[in-house]
Amino acid sequence: MHSDEPTQSDTWLGKLGPGLITGAADDDPSGIATYSQAGAQFGFGMLWTVCLTFPLMLGIQVISAKIGRVSGHGLATNIRRHYPRSLLYAIVGLLLLANVINIAADVAAMGDALTLIIGGPTHVYAVGFGLLSLLLQVFIPYQQYVRILKWLTLGLLAYVATVLTVHIPWGEVALRTVWPKLAWSAASVTMVVAVFGTTISPYLFFWQASQEVEDLQADARTGAQALRRAPEQAHRHFQRIKMDTAIGMGFSNLVAFFIMLTTAVTLGAQGITHIDTSAQAASALRPIAGEFAFALFSLGIIGTGLLAIPVLAGSAAYAMAGAFHWKNSLELAPRAAKKFYGIIATSTVLGAVLCFTPLDPIKALYWSAVINGVISVPIMALMMVMASRPAIMGTLTISRRLRALGWLSTLVMATAVLAMFASLAF
Repeated sequence: MHSDEPTQSDTWLGKLGPGLITGAADDDPSGIATYSQAGAQFGFGMLWTVCLTFPLMLGIQVISAKIGRVSGHGLATNIRRHYPRSLLYAIVGLLLLANVINIAADVAAMGDALTLIIGGPTHVYAVGFGLLSLLLQVFIPYQQYVRILKWLTLGLLAYVATVLTVHIPWGEVALRTVWPKLAWSAASVTMVVAVFGTTISPYLFFWQASQEVEDLQADARTGAQALRRAPEQAHRHFQRIKMDTAIGMGFSNLVAFFIMLTTAVTLGAQGITHIDTSAQAASALRPIAGEFAFALFSLGIIGTGLLAIPVLAGSAAYAMAGAFHWKNSLELAPRAAKKFYGIIATSTVLGAVLCFTPLDPIKALYWSAVINGVISVPIMALMMVMASRPAIMGTLTISRRLRALGWLSTLVMATAVLAMFASLAF
């Protein structure tokens, strides 16, 4: 029987969870490097991309959340139940590979950032951050861990604060955001593709859908069910999903905007137009914007990394568990879901170990972006089909407006991938 007692999810803060954390995790250290390069190289010329990605990202993430809450299963489980196994294994395998590489780049950036602040051994710091993230995921129950992740999203405010330390010509910024000067070149097309690939990533789809399932299981004691079996609960949860995701994706894109803006008026204005890593961006910012801006930027790298690594490792684990029908929940003790936690541990440790290899982190990030871009299109197309199938969604298939927005997002990503391959060819 459904209970009408107020729960944590009925409070304003309680309604913020999967969407907020997913959006914040999108601004990981590798994303910070991409946005920094966009600002340094193109000035205000790439600010429009963030405004465009927001509605597209919002639409596809709302769809992933609805699939999880309505069906009661994550994306991989739904793919396993309704589509060929060969497609499932290819998608999950590529996702796992891309996530491990991304983890490696993120822990390396965090190690670099801490070295910039206090000095010391970068590799040791990188491994330490990886192990800290792993221990938090393994030994802290889901409901407590979500609260930690929510607080970590505040680390992104460092990039909002950084803007306040430098002079901004706001009139010109507003004009160039809505009326950019576009110089269509191979470099600018590649950067647009990089921004889209960084912002709309497959691991975010898997994570948010799975977090809705986690919340569903946590609320089961109050009568919550998969919405296809309890459609009377749909309105309340759809309103929560919409608000949570809008705030999370809005926060994510706002921070990306500020990173581009900060690096445009500092690094770009000083002729520093080549940025490979987020730590390099922080270091270059130091003599131009001062110690405070440098410290904020560097600490933001560490905070966002601590938020992103569990999302990367967790989304890989949810995908693998769904593909092979393993028990999976961060609420379960490790001994009750050994394979699930094994994937979290393996992906995190492998990412940390890659920091000690001759692997070029810049090339690794590039190929991670290529893999993410390639697999995002079929995953998004599958999500659109799943969200429209009564066999999966019951009577709660997505609306025409959301369907149109989701297919538009898929089309834009497909165009970005084709543009990426075209730039590779030439």
